[in-house]
Formats: sequence, structure tokens, C-alpha cells
Amino acid sequence: MIADAEPDHGPPDDTARTDDRLKRPRVAVTLGDPNGIGPEVVLESVCEVHRLRIAQPVVVGSAQVLRAHAAHVESGLPDMQIVASMPDRIPPKGLFVLDIAADEPFEPVFGKVAAEAGALAMRSVERAVALCLAGKVDAVVTAPVHKEAISMAGYMHPGHTEFIAGLAGCSRYAMMMIAEGLRVGLVTAHMPMRDVPHSVTREAVLAGIRVVDAALRADFGIRSPKIAVLGLNPHAGEGGVLGMEEIEVIGPAIHEAQAGGLLASGPHSADGFFGAGAWRWCDAVLAMYHDQGLAPFKTLAFDHGVNYTAGLPIVRTSPDHGTAFDIAGQGKARSGSMLSAIRLAVDIVRCRNR
Repeated sequence: MIADAEPDHGPPDDTARTDDRLKRPRVAVTLGDPNGIGPEVVLESVCEVHRLRIAQPVVVGSAQVLRAHAAHVESGLPDMQIVASMPDRIPPKGLFVLDIAADEPFEPVFGKVAAEAGALAMRSVERAVALCLAGKVDAVVTAPVHKEAISMAGYMHPGHTEFIAGLAGCSRYAMMMIAEGLRVGLVTAHMPMRDVPHSVTREAVLAGIRVVDAALRADFGIRSPKIAVLGLNPHAGEGGVLGMEEIEVIGPAIHEAQAGGLLASGPHSADGFFGAGAWRWCDAVLAMYHDQGLAPFKTLAFDHGVNYTAGLPIVRTSPDHGTAFDIAGQGKARSGSMLSAIRLAVDIVRCRNR
């Protein structure tokens, strides 16, 4: 789904502002870890969003960090309007920044894992989610954080997805990766591999199918979604020879979903499923664990893939890459995935409005 450009006539009154926001949703974009590539890809993406006139971007983070990144990579910095709280109206051009760290100067150290950087990144997420829950913005797009840095800062959540779900008071959600017709959801996400088999329960698989089905209907406008469910073991267990989870856990969850009218199939062998391109004939794939779903996804769509959280009361997307500390501050980061994340957020907002 691609967001279409909309003409920008400038809202002269409250009614026009409402209409303009329906055409160009207001999107809060966080900067991510200040020592990574997040601020760099945000700068480039927001400028492109303004050119395309598809959204009203609100950058949430540190204005000082933005200046430092722009100066280091010798990138032109648009005119910035910096505020400490969210106004009713935002300017149609330039860089609108909600500065959450005006009194706490932070100088990026590119590539460094630091508690201060992790704390700043997560505070921007908290602020953006609060704005969205309050209706001040229509969607949240998060630049990547570094899991070790946020752990050092005292945040016990393993990543954005779990943290944002907690802020939104949501217990049933799913991490999904989106790239055009390829959609991959996860039953388990950020956890050690040793914990995966115990976490792949009948209840968890059934909940994953239901969350993905509801999201495809509400956020993507698919009336009767077809969901392909992968197995846990090699070759989907080979009839129990390589494991019983498909017979005792995953298969019964699929059958229960089918009894409830959902179009779920499987369990499919993950390697053969992706190798044969079978994902093209379904609306989403439900993988059992992180790398089972993300390894093939990133192979197929790394430069433009999007991380989307299904099941939330708010719209939240993110690029599918990490902080890329190895190239931070070098001007080598590519912003395609971040731009795709903003465009997908706009599409989902419009779909929910319809």
C-alpha cells in the first residue's frame, strides 16, 4: 500500500485543519538511539515526506542531536521550529521538533552503547505514544533503539514492541513485518531461543492467528484474510519424528481458528514455504519465532521493509533495521525503510478512518 500525495492548501480555520489532518495524518517520528543512524534517516525521510505532502511529521527527540547529526554528515538542515509542547497547528514546511531534552544537552558519540542514549531514546517513545493515545497525533513511527543501551538505562522490556504495548495497555499484540504483499507475524518475538518451545503454546498460536486476522481486516482492508501458519520444528516435525509441537500444539490451534471461521492453514515447513514463494498466495504468514520469520523477510525486503505492531489501539510502525552503529555518523545510512514506515503508518490511519 502506497500513500498518495495530497495537495497542501494550508488550513485557514479549525474545520480546514481537521480536513487537512484527515488528508495528511499527523505522524510522530522518534529519533531512536542518538548514537546510531536513527536521526540521520529521520532527517532525510521527513524532508521527503514534506516534498510528497503525505503527512504532517512531528519529530520527537532532541533538537541538539539533530543538529549534531546534520553537521557531522554535512547534510543540509531544514529550518527548525522547536517547541516543548504540542500545539494545535504545525507548520506545513520545515522541520517541526518537539524537543524533550532542551534542558539536558546530549552530544552524540557515534557507535557507542550508552545508558544515557538509551534513556533519551525511550523517553521520546514514551512522549510520542502519550501524544497518540491523547489524540494529538495519528500515528507513531519509531527509529531504532539499541537493546543493550535501553537495558543499561533501566528499561526491562526487550524492545520497542513490548514497551509500546505496555504503554498502550495491550496484552494481545503481534510483531509483524510488512513489505508490499509480504506480511510476516510472530508468535514469539524478542526472547532467547531456549525459551521459545515453552512459549509456543496452543493459546499463544491461536491468539497470534486472531490478532493477525483482525489487523489484516481493520488496518489493511482485507475482508477474508488467508493466514499461513508455520511449524516450529524442521520440516514441520515430519509427522512427529522431529518433534511433536505441530501435532500437539500448532495443529490444534489452527483447527480451532478454522472452527471459528478464520482462514488459517498449516503447519507449513518454513524452509520449503519461503523457498517455493508460497507466501505470495496468502495474506500473511505467522512464524513461531523471531529469526524464522525475519531472516527470509529481510532477505526479500531489507531496504524497504517495515516493522508494524498489530493489535494496538494506536498505529505504530518502524523501519526493519537496527541502530547500525558501525556506519553511524558516516552519511552511509539509507532511509528507504524509514520512509516506508511513515507511508505505511499513513495508509493504516486512512484505512482505520474508512
